[in-house]
Amino acid sequence: MKKEDCFYLGKIVSKFSFKGELLIKLDTDEPENYVGMESVFVDYNKNLVPFFLERSALHKSDLLRVKFEDIDSEEDADDLMKAKIYLPLDLLPKLEGNQFYFHEVIGFKIIDQTFGEVGVITNINDTTSQALFEIDRDGTEILIPMNDEFIDKIDRDAKTIFVSAPEGLIDLYLE
Repeated sequence: MKKEDCFYLGKIVSKFSFKGELLIKLDTDEPENYVGMESVFVDYNKNLVPFFLERSALHKSDLLRVKFEDIDSEEDADDLMKAKIYLPLDLLPKLEGNQFYFHEVIGFKIIDQTFGEVGVITNINDTTSQALFEIDRDGTEILIPMNDEFIDKIDRDAKTIFVSAPEGLIDLYLE
């Protein structure tokens, strides 16, 4: 399994017991969807390695307490500390309407209600307090905040997102 075929689910943040249990900090708004998984991929020695779960349960809302098969001691668990956890992309629940996964819209066109066709999404910058569409317009980068108020409609079939950017925002990048 390759990383590009997977999505990041979370990171092992601590040991829970002397029997090899671990706590995974989940990167999701719906942690309950990931209780009862049979397996996950662990980023171990720069490879995605499948680990099978004996059991899992939510712990303090956004932590998943897991017991992996063959991880039976604190020493075994130490070896996995801080490892990132992944799942195959096809396990993501399908989103509808104006909801989308960041990886899903790379390559989509952005059309602004006033400006017209802005360009193509090359990346999503989520390192800032407000996530941003990074859009390429003939070599010029344009940033538009990913704000529900600005996103009018997503047409998955046409790979297009229709927006109403704040007045003058797009022009700032083109002057």
